[in-house]
Amino acid sequence: MAALVCMFASTLSAQPVSDAFLEKILRKNPEWFGKILENPSAHGVQIMYTKIDRNRRNEPHFTTYRYNIDKDKYFYPASTVKLPAVLLAFEKINQLSIAGLDKDTPMFTEATRPEQTAVTTDTTAENGLPSVSHYAKKVLLVSDNDAFNRLYEFIGQEEFNEKLREKGYLNTRIRHRLQLPMSTENNRYTNPLRFEKNGKVIYQQPAAYAEKVEKPAAPILLGKGYMKDGNLVNEPFDFTEKNAFALEDQHKLLKAIFFSETLEPTERFDLKPDDYQFLYRYMSQLPMETSYPEHYSEDFYDSYVKFFIFGNNKKRMPRHIRVFNKVGDAYGYLLDNAYIVDFERGIEFMLTAVIDCNENQIYNDDTYAYESVGFPFMAHLGEAIFEYEMNRKKRGRPDLSRFEVEYDK
Repeated sequence: MAALVCMFASTLSAQPVSDAFLEKILRKNPEWFGKILENPSAHGVQIMYTKIDRNRRNEPHFTTYRYNIDKDKYFYPASTVKLPAVLLAFEKINQLSIAGLDKDTPMFTEATRPEQTAVTTDTTAENGLPSVSHYAKKVLLVSDNDAFNRLYEFIGQEEFNEKLREKGYLNTRIRHRLQLPMSTENNRYTNPLRFEKNGKVIYQQPAAYAEKVEKPAAPILLGKGYMKDGNLVNEPFDFTEKNAFALEDQHKLLKAIFFSETLEPTERFDLKPDDYQFLYRYMSQLPMETSYPEHYSEDFYDSYVKFFIFGNNKKRMPRHIRVFNKVGDAYGYLLDNAYIVDFERGIEFMLTAVIDCNENQIYNDDTYAYESVGFPFMAHLGEAIFEYEMNRKKRGRPDLSRFEVEYDK
């Protein structure tokens, strides 16, 4: 059967959207943001910040500010695509509505095509078995690539995109697994898998093929060169078949997780109270607070995947500040998408940003300016917004107990 191709995104790029308020915060700190403000397009910076005010009934009111937002300006979303994968995997489990099937049920993945791999054990899990919940933990705690790939295979490429579009994520497309040299065609195929409990098969899912493909309206060619097999190719790098996840879509996803009641029913994910508690726990839990996988407490520092406020600082993070987030870094792009809470001071806000650290515009040469440009920008941006939040007047102290969860240790 001939594949259906869904074209999305306008071929005409709209003018970037910026609000004077957010730009004013950046200009207040020229030592941090001066060079970026001089030429924001040079570093591809996009920022969204949502201020949250609550009434006497603790109901939230949102005020969102944008800086240089352009839905047609492509950036590679890297690992930020893993967060919707977790939500859709939980939703699929719930909607299958099969007795004995839940996110903790052991899931065994088979391999039937070239480049596919099977999974029958997971030595990092407490019971030694793979499951949707344990894959989700690894995604949220340290951004594990294989864990995302297994959720992608469970959801299916076509269903992944259709479910997101149904909920209003119109500038997002998911085309491939991560960190695997797999062809575009083979990424359309997903593995057969089964869920078993006490030796009994509860649900079996056959191999699937994405007939309908999400594609941009025009080729996406960026930079001036890229490395291939150790050699420099002096041509733009082709991102046309890569994943896309616009910043506004990422920011909206935070609302779906933390403030789903404020969205229209059609925009919400079909999640249970326990699913939300799982998200709150593992989006904010630190590696050293983790029991399984056991090695996380030894191999990863606190801010390993917490870029806002903390950058790549390897010092201990204060425990009263919790960053519920998902980061990404690849091809020189650095991203963070976070709901940030200070339980001591009663502070809460949402912040999403991307910066391009590929200063020489050569891809795959591993000379990206993450350390000198990207991490300092993310840390300073988080600090600047946090400082504003500390000093602004509010009607009253918000009740944030809903987001206080117990951690492994």
